[in-house]
Amino acid sequence: MESHRPPREGFTVVIPAYNEAGSVPCVVAAIRDALRECPRPYEILLIDDGSTDDTPQVAEALDVETIRHDSNLGYGASLKTGIRRAQHDLVVITDADGTYPATRLLDLVAAMRDVDMAVGARTGESVHIPFLRKPMKWCLTTLAQFLARVEIPDLNSGLRCFRKSTVAEYLHLLPNGFSFTTTITLAYLSDSRLVRYLPVDYQKRTGTSKIRPLRDSYSFLLLILRTIMYFDPIRIFMPPALAALAITLGTLTYEIFWSRNLAEKSLLWLLITILLFGLALLGDLIVRRRG
Repeated sequence: MESHRPPREGFTVVIPAYNEAGSVPCVVAAIRDALRECPRPYEILLIDDGSTDDTPQVAEALDVETIRHDSNLGYGASLKTGIRRAQHDLVVITDADGTYPATRLLDLVAAMRDVDMAVGARTGESVHIPFLRKPMKWCLTTLAQFLARVEIPDLNSGLRCFRKSTVAEYLHLLPNGFSFTTTITLAYLSDSRLVRYLPVDYQKRTGTSKIRPLRDSYSFLLLILRTIMYFDPIRIFMPPALAALAITLGTLTYEIFWSRNLAEKSLLWLLITILLFGLALLGDLIVRRRG
């Protein structure tokens, strides 16, 4: 008797695009070619984020389902639109600039068997990241790893796969700008969700990058602190609290045993120490109560 197996789980590929008329045809063609033998049902959604070039006309000629924003809302806003409109629970995101390899899409989907998110980490043999971005990228990643207490091979890769049903819990936290991927990484890791990293190549982009290193790095820094503050505030407040405690003990010891004169600055440092420890404990209690 022939056994009837249930169909394999489908997935949606979301491609946010803003003024990417020169690269969109190649990206869509590469994805279709990579998925030509795919046994799973899938769909491709192109999110045109209010492009002012020929991206809408190019997308129409490609015969790919396109959702258009009337104005430029941002990279994260485009991904949210695609996630909400996705027909399948599995969602794969990739960029429209031709930097990520379409051949790894199915690897990410396959990796979702036992994890909450699969990320294409830009640690392959061929990685072309602009030199000006590397120092700040290293600093932000190091800070994020310290705060999240876990190694992060790639903090803000734009190639990843997750479940729509899971990411829905975090949509209210995810920003509309480029820091979407940074936030979702920290949110999943801070919430002890399983994240698997697969090394991928990263090619030079087609066209002009929309990222401004100085401005966006400052935004990423604030976002890292804000996200960790939301999930693990004691990780933010405890280091400065311990530093303040060390200074307090040092000044008190000096003034009590050597100068024989208790100055106001020691009492000020004591007050700062108590305040920081209080904020750390209060924040931790709020997070635990929230669950």
